Amino acid sequence: MEYPATKLSGEEREKWIRKNAYYYKNQIRYLKFIIPEQASVLQIGCGTGFLLDALQPARGVGIDSSESFIAYARERRDKHRFFAMDAEDFRLDETFDFILLSDSVGDFMDVQKVFSQMQRACTPQTRIVIVSTNFLWLPALNLGEIIRLKMPKKRQNWLDKSDIVNLLELSGFEVVASTRKILFPRYIPFISAFLNRFVGNLPLINQLCLINCLVARSLVTPEKPVNESSVSVIVPARNEKGNIESLVQRLPRMGKHTEIIFIEGNSRDDTWHEIQRIGAMYQGKRDIKWAQQDGSGKGDAVRKGFQMATGDILMILDADMTVPPEELPKFYAAINSGKGEYINGTRLVYPMENEAMQTLNLIGNKFFSMVFTWLLAQPLKDTLCGTKVLSRENYKKLAANRYYFGDFDPFGDFDLLFGAAKLHLKFIEVPIRYKARTYGETNISRFRHGWLLLKMTFFALSKIKFI
Repeated sequence: MEYPATKLSGEEREKWIRKNAYYYKNQIRYLKFIIPEQASVLQIGCGTGFLLDALQPARGVGIDSSESFIAYARERRDKHRFFAMDAEDFRLDETFDFILLSDSVGDFMDVQKVFSQMQRACTPQTRIVIVSTNFLWLPALNLGEIIRLKMPKKRQNWLDKSDIVNLLELSGFEVVASTRKILFPRYIPFISAFLNRFVGNLPLINQLCLINCLVARSLVTPEKPVNESSVSVIVPARNEKGNIESLVQRLPRMGKHTEIIFIEGNSRDDTWHEIQRIGAMYQGKRDIKWAQQDGSGKGDAVRKGFQMATGDILMILDADMTVPPEELPKFYAAINSGKGEYINGTRLVYPMENEAMQTLNLIGNKFFSMVFTWLLAQPLKDTLCGTKVLSRENYKKLAANRYYFGDFDPFGDFDLLFGAAKLHLKFIEVPIRYKARTYGETNISRFRHGWLLLKMTFFALSKIKFI
């Protein structure tokens, strides 16, 4: 059961929501970044259904221990389903894309039991979204209740972020992202927006924000048998004629089936004919497909390859083989085991061969690593490694949400990285040994492309961080 709540009617609760409309508007804006419209959403501690309705789910279900709140929700928001029940004892024979707990964790008698019960409504793709109040705001919120600026509430548990993370882990969940939002919850024209969108997202200052927002996933999923998943390896190839046959020979077989998809991109060294020659030579021995990209840039080539792919798991391997093909089974093991959902190679752990990466490139990689660890709220050591792996199911979701960022990335690295971050996939980095080229020259212009990457970083700030 839950602790006794302050006796409010549904209409009284709605009045408090209207009185603090600016706070709720900001909370909803950030939740919509996490939870897309037309998802299936379960809200535990839904109150009058205001927040659930604002998220516009295709299938919305709310539960709350207050019968008066549920009666109000059923009357005013009848396109969703609402149930009066204790969170510790809820029984729903259905699963959801998202489970939301907003400002309700403190009301539960047994938080761990509630979290454990949530497993019943989870799939491996479900994301748990928990919004709670920063402990530092306790004195100000108590004062707000006294002077009637805040809805009265008898809070029995005051759990800080580390407590909630610990209870999630005890209940079989893993936190994949953690952020703080809303530095100033009252509305003052221009000032409030500046403080909340920009100042409140800066390091250190961010620790003072009003709400904590955690996104977690369930770990209670059995590991797939080693040979259950099929694999598609996408190989963008431009001016890489000398590497094609060696790549086919060295690329390991993974899962129940491995296909190799070469996408050639306007080469000057007869790479296209070499791909066709090798494809015909290995017919019956390896499953090899090939095509020429329609546009330009690695990102365009990768997207075409993904469209052709039939595997459960999608991998990108650069044709220059600076990441050896023999490393790919490590990536397969990481995603097939469920340890990660977006697997990124990192070249910055093991020593590199001489001339494998120029000093300026190394400095640039370390810079972008720090920026994106802060930007995406997940640790990333090497954002620019070309070897990336995700499931075809998650790529379809990413592609469906591509409109949010637009077609902005000729490389493809950030298109996938930002898209995976918006889906709140679990990032895992696999250290690889980075080799020097044995054929051809790099297709990257250090300064021109470095400037483009910097511009894309600022673009992402407005789409991911400053929202």
